[in-house]
Amino acid sequence: MNSTKSHANFDDKNIISSEKTIFRSQSDLRQRALLVLAEADPRRKAEAATALRHQWLAGELTLDSKHALVAQLEIPGRPEKPDLVPPLAVKRRAMNTVEGRATLIHALAHIEFNAINLALDAVWRFADMPRAYYEDWLQVAQEEAYHFTLLDQHLQSMGYQYGDFPAHNSLWELAEKTQGDVLWRMALVPRTMEARGLDATPALRAKIAQTGDQAGAEILDIILRDEIGHVAIGNRWFAYLCEDKNLEPISTFAELAVRFRAPQLRAPFNVQARLAAGFTEAELQAMKIS
Repeated sequence: MNSTKSHANFDDKNIISSEKTIFRSQSDLRQRALLVLAEADPRRKAEAATALRHQWLAGELTLDSKHALVAQLEIPGRPEKPDLVPPLAVKRRAMNTVEGRATLIHALAHIEFNAINLALDAVWRFADMPRAYYEDWLQVAQEEAYHFTLLDQHLQSMGYQYGDFPAHNSLWELAEKTQGDVLWRMALVPRTMEARGLDATPALRAKIAQTGDQAGAEILDIILRDEIGHVAIGNRWFAYLCEDKNLEPISTFAELAVRFRAPQLRAPFNVQARLAAGFTEAELQAMKIS
């Protein structure tokens, strides 16, 4: 399945409620990304992120990369449900029940919903980056929207809806901590939080497959394939920024991980996927991964 083939018919006037459409007439990519980020309905946000990239590829949008933007909307837009609780308060349920399997699919859908937000935030928030940077993160936003849609539809097929179970907000909390500098964001969100997904996905895929949920397992295959590319994008722009600022990447990453209290890495590690995503052997050794 190819994520670039999912194309929604979409009118930007319907992205969010009329009282908040302050950028409705804007054709600038970054302003439009901010508008989509403010959309609270997950399915509409996924459709909007997909449409935004198609509009960009069709040449319908401009790009002002020089000027900083200020969010005049509440971001990220999110629905009233799921309830957000501390990570340890998210209960694990047995996988031998439909509800237990649904909680896992729900947790994955929540991660992908947050990943749409993270990619859109990377597009609008940071000025003075090359055009390719914005194109990369717009692609990520579309692919994360595709992942969310697959998981959301699968969850519905199990008799549940996104929002039916509590979830945590750790991924966005780290994004908030790193909003002051694009180097901080590239260092810690894709290379730490999203790279953890590369490590965790094979075991999750096996757990889902063991329950006989082949459709769910195939969705995890798609996600792992695409997430390798997303982490590679983070690695590429982290390396670019380190070179631009004359910083040594390994020591810079280590210093930022301590400063922002990034989550500790946990085994097992998917070394093959991390190498495919652009981590060097020296980086993995410094992280005590290889």
